[in-house]
Amino acid sequence: MDITIRAVRPEEYETLGELTAGTYLGDGLLFFGAEDPYLPVLADVAGRAAEAEVLVADDGAGRIVGGVTFVPGGTRWADVARADEAEFRMLVVAPGARGRGIGEALVRACVERARALPGCARIVLSTDPRMAAAHRVYERMGFVRTPERDWSPIPDIEPLLTYALEL
Repeated sequence: MDITIRAVRPEEYETLGELTAGTYLGDGLLFFGAEDPYLPVLADVAGRAAEAEVLVADDGAGRIVGGVTFVPGGTRWADVARADEAEFRMLVVAPGARGRGIGEALVRACVERARALPGCARIVLSTDPRMAAAHRVYERMGFVRTPERDWSPIPDIEPLLTYALEL
């Protein structure tokens, strides 16, 4: 598979939104299932792309097989990144395309963007505790757990885990 990582195009917003929302839902990563208030946020690629950098993995045949949102710290889309950091969110790989290095390629693209930001000291992320395969990718790439930054988007639920990579 010949994968290209590039900016999402407006005509792909709906496709990436369906992939992102559908994957989170299908993988059981939404606390309230199909009624989860985060589902429309995941589907709203146009909203994210207006304020952040949204990247896709294109399989060479024009099919979107993954995506991620990259944001500088201190901006509206940053959940945990501070002003001297960058963050990536909503990393998704189509279930049928997993195990081919697509997720790692998307993360590497985000790391490159973070390194290009003046004054950016590290890149951070939040992840669901159940995403063990993703955790292995992050750790293999040099990210380390930052448990002091773990957080819960909804009270009384298991916190999201955080990782950071020093640049």
